[in-house]
Amino acid sequence: MRLNPFNPDNIRVSEGGGGGGFPGGGGGAVGCGTLVIALIGAVVFGVDPGQMIGAIEGVQQTAPSASQPAGGDARTICNRSDYAVEACNALDSLNRTWEPLFRKANIPFDQPTLQFYKGGTRSGCGAAQSAMGPFYCPADQGIYIDTSFYDQMAQELGAKGDFARYYVIAHEYGHHVQKLTGLADQVRSAQQQAGGTQANALQVRMELQADCYAGVWAGQHRDLIEPGDMEEGLTAASAIGDDTLQRNAGRSVSPESFTHGSSAQRMQWLKRGLDTGNDEACDTFADLKQ
Repeated sequence: MRLNPFNPDNIRVSEGGGGGGFPGGGGGAVGCGTLVIALIGAVVFGVDPGQMIGAIEGVQQTAPSASQPAGGDARTICNRSDYAVEACNALDSLNRTWEPLFRKANIPFDQPTLQFYKGGTRSGCGAAQSAMGPFYCPADQGIYIDTSFYDQMAQELGAKGDFARYYVIAHEYGHHVQKLTGLADQVRSAQQQAGGTQANALQVRMELQADCYAGVWAGQHRDLIEPGDMEEGLTAASAIGDDTLQRNAGRSVSPESFTHGSSAQRMQWLKRGLDTGNDEACDTFADLKQ
């Protein structure tokens, strides 16, 4: 995907110390973030998928640590590596894609901060290790990534190519969209009330919508998509389906423990976003409104 070089004035980035979710989602279009809780109320690398990609979103949210970097020089930080440049290009494009949609829906928009780290770090959601994969922390509106994950993704999951890596950032950005619309907080409240398998089912809907939102971003830039890009994205989505992760970990497939959706579901919703380029097509909660 031929993204334009990032403008350092258009992005917020930071970097954390070493030491401590991949695509790790809510309902409807940007303008439909007021989904009522009552409508909602009625888990590769040898670890449980529920503890893996994006699982940090389920930990207790705390105020950002005082030692957490507030930001940094984007040009310097983004040029640390080729992977970092890619991620910053994606962040710039995502900001320029989503902000007008929020403006049109008359919803306040804040850019997320892209937080690079190595090994481990602290976020507003607590401590994190790179083994958890990239994740979004709603408490500080940060997208956290140790870019060495991209090598793991290619070598251990078979998910290669720049579009697969863009999908990672775009998915986490989808969670930011959910935070800004208010839907993430509503779903979290509903999960606390429901518990167990119902809470997992709600999380699956969140993750599938984030997949769809990632597709929407790419779908709005079809002129930049190159041959093979869509296949890279769909391969990545398939590789991180809960059923595939459980099989690869030598476990029985347990749908009631899913927190991100099956491979087929993740591909389906990513493709829906790609095909339509329309956030209104991403309502994974639609049937709960009936």
